[in-house]
Amino acid sequence: MKKSTRKAKIVNKNLSELEALPLLMANPQAALPLLSLIGQAQFSIEDLLGKLSRQFMEQLLMMGAESVAGPKHPGRAGGEVRWHGRQEGVVNVGTSKLKVTRPRLRNRAGEVVLPGYAALACNADLSRRIADVLTCNVSTRKYTRVMYQCADEMGISRSAVSRHFIKDSAQALAKMMARDFTNTDLVAIYVDGIIIARHHLIAAVGVDATGAKHVLGLVSGSSENARVVKDLLTSLAERGVDMNVARLWVIDGSKALRSAIDQMCGDAARVQRCRIHKIRNVAERLPKAKAAQTRWVMTQSLKGDADTGIQKLKAHAKHLKAQHPDAAASLLEGLEELFTINRLGVTGELARCLATTNVIESPNSVVRRVSRRVTNYRDVAMAMRWAAAGFLEAEKAFRRLRGHKNIPALIHALRPTILQHQKAA
Repeated sequence: MKKSTRKAKIVNKNLSELEALPLLMANPQAALPLLSLIGQAQFSIEDLLGKLSRQFMEQLLMMGAESVAGPKHPGRAGGEVRWHGRQEGVVNVGTSKLKVTRPRLRNRAGEVVLPGYAALACNADLSRRIADVLTCNVSTRKYTRVMYQCADEMGISRSAVSRHFIKDSAQALAKMMARDFTNTDLVAIYVDGIIIARHHLIAAVGVDATGAKHVLGLVSGSSENARVVKDLLTSLAERGVDMNVARLWVIDGSKALRSAIDQMCGDAARVQRCRIHKIRNVAERLPKAKAAQTRWVMTQSLKGDADTGIQKLKAHAKHLKAQHPDAAASLLEGLEELFTINRLGVTGELARCLATTNVIESPNSVVRRVSRRVTNYRDVAMAMRWAAAGFLEAEKAFRRLRGHKNIPALIHALRPTILQHQKAA
């Protein structure tokens, strides 16, 4: 095979990056040295794009100045608008800030606004992008690593990142707590607590009649405090959630949660205790061998008919009571509410999703990951902002509840009289 004798043309090193672009397009081989530098980690794609962006922006600003003051000529002093040297400035390229050198223009009244500069300097999307990056497992200290690294041309400091995130996350929390659900038929609501830097927060996630999930709200305070939980439910009522409509409430067994739901919803509430929490609470009060046996008995008893399952668990509690009274008492506490979905006739994948608080535990894990970006929480308001950012980040990945095609059957079981009226009409 004959070796090629063609040689790549050498581009004048004194040409600006912008002037070199047509040459690179006409003669792609001229880009080989750049590719070599990138491959050897001496020059990154971000560096190249950043420098070209700077040259391009400066050229745009120069063209804007010429459209106002005319072409620049040495020694020229006339004209209504005159060139008046240069000064440093900052423009935005996507989510990056670039320092540029821009021309100055003056007239008899003083400084003349440079066409396009204000628009290029606007950072309307910066807060949103910073929030996105911070919620994706990047701390404020490392934020600049995910931005273009254009030597000293970048201008986003750690303090600026913090200011942008505080503003954006506070607005996100306010919008989340102002969501209106008047026209959303919430069939099931999951309520659970989460701790961020010793701050107790209560969150709610709802599932509508189509199986779509919604972050409903967030309040500060312990799940052991019924007043705090009631505040969350009151907020939902004020935003269009009718507390007199029958729906399923999935909770971890907290007495405060149960009390607040009773106060706000009365007989309309059908409460399902999280089975995973209940099995864990009972098993941790038993020795290893007995715990394994009890987990198996509970898992099998929770399948099928509710009355049969309850009798099996009562019998097992009687068996445990002599040597492990605490485990027996834990098993019997709230026993009926472990079988709420059984009595409603819910089976299959939908039953598995409604039998535990996993639907809200999943976004809770995102909140914990996001909140670890901060090492020092100044107050509960700061914890609330970061928790809201985490929940909204998790919401982006929400999918319909598994088994959502069977939700109409659940609605029929929850609200038989309503459906009868609808059919009659």
